[in-house]
Amino acid sequence: MVQANTPQKRRRTGLTGLIMLALFLVGAAAIALMPTPVRDDYMISLQRHYRVWLSSTGQSIPGTPDLTRLDERLREKGMALGTPILMRAFKREFELEMWMLKDGRYELFATYPICKWSGRLGPKLHTGDRQSPEGFYTVDKTALNPNSRWHRSFNLGFPNAYDRSHGRTGSFLMVHGGCGSIGCYAMTNPVIDEIWAIVTRALDGGQQRFQVQVYPFRMTDENLARYRGERWSQFWADLKTGYDHFEHDRLPPSVSACDKRYTFTSGAKTGDLNGPVIAQCAASKSAASLN
Repeated sequence: MVQANTPQKRRRTGLTGLIMLALFLVGAAAIALMPTPVRDDYMISLQRHYRVWLSSTGQSIPGTPDLTRLDERLREKGMALGTPILMRAFKREFELEMWMLKDGRYELFATYPICKWSGRLGPKLHTGDRQSPEGFYTVDKTALNPNSRWHRSFNLGFPNAYDRSHGRTGSFLMVHGGCGSIGCYAMTNPVIDEIWAIVTRALDGGQQRFQVQVYPFRMTDENLARYRGERWSQFWADLKTGYDHFEHDRLPPSVSACDKRYTFTSGAKTGDLNGPVIAQCAASKSAASLN
């Protein structure tokens, strides 16, 4: 039986929201003096609880674009469905960006709040660690699942060649709807519907695959300095090289897995925006697909 949305229920929901916000602010103030990794763990946990609560009560997460105005928002930016795309995700900020090709370079179209991802900052290591991956991935039509148990989803393709070189295991690491995660990136159903529309039109329009860059946080020099000496600092420094290529060129870099490290070539030099990401050292004569 469907419960009526009574004034009493709305008042209870509003009161719960105020309590959640107060706890969030008190918690944020209490952990401000903690070491960076501990502070981030607490902040991420608070964000997760708050976003899951918003989703469970049918509320939009702050920062969600006006999903009813997709066509208008595209026109305002001089963009159109069917053009090539690229995505970037940032764990600590709980954000996923959609970039679209315009006049030979990619421009930011929308930033979507991530409802939930799981684990801590750092890469996924093995099956069952409940860790959302970090790294560079490419997605083609075979990765799309319109009938996902999470409404709609696409597979990132973990483990890629870099992950496999480190013996990392895992499968079915998705970007999907809903607000639950044991290693995926959950976007809520309304948001994944808009992402799905953009993705499918790009792939139907001739883009063979699109790149998804997944980062622990915004890859600024200041953020890297905050984590200097941490377990994954070298890995993150390598990711920043690819991040910087895209920031400079506004084109997806060519990505290689060589000697268990990510290496990158400027997209402005490769000139093939739809080509597969390859796994090889510069002097190697053979290449393997990096999914």
